[in-house]
Amino acid sequence: MKKYYVYILASKRNGTIYIGLTNDLERRILQHKNKTFKGFTEKYDVHLLVYFEDFESYQEAYSRERQMKKWKREWKLNLIEKDNPSWKDLSEDWYS
Repeated sequence: MKKYYVYILASKRNGTIYIGLTNDLERRILQHKNKTFKGFTEKYDVHLLVYFEDFESYQEAYSRERQMKKWKREWKLNLIEKDNPSWKDLSEDWYS
């Protein structure tokens, strides 16, 4: 079964953050790290995967992404720090 992911990238601890949605998290994060996409994440060097959630349906993931994008910055930071207090790049061991 296909999964969908809502993820948060950061430039550094407490730095610029970006929220996105994808159906292939490893591929998408690699695209951000390689700066394949022109735009926000490339411009602000946002490439550290600091949080993600997975969903069974696109609609659930889309709704969650929209909800999180409307949140105050403080809420987003609290969400990250609840599970990842050191802001570790969760994808650091994915690629060799």
